[in-house]
Amino acid sequence: METIQVVLDTELLCAAEHAARRSKVNRSALIREALRAHLKRLRIEELEERDRKGYQAGRRDAGELSGWESEAVWPAE
Repeated sequence: METIQVVLDTELLCAAEHAARRSKVNRSALIREALRAHLKRLRIEELEERDRKGYQAGRRDAGELSGWESEAVWPAE
């Protein structure tokens, strides 16, 4: 692990200390977990945006999926 210095305003520091005590972890652990959660949320948002743009662009080649129709049929029982 690396040690870094982070500047927090007094109100945020107090809230972090209180949350750490309630969670029974130290401030560093609380901040690490908050950063992990934030980075995960950003990644999910990026993937959702990529998917949204892909769907908005629509299908470019109508023949791209031809030949797969028979694979999409439910088999006879």
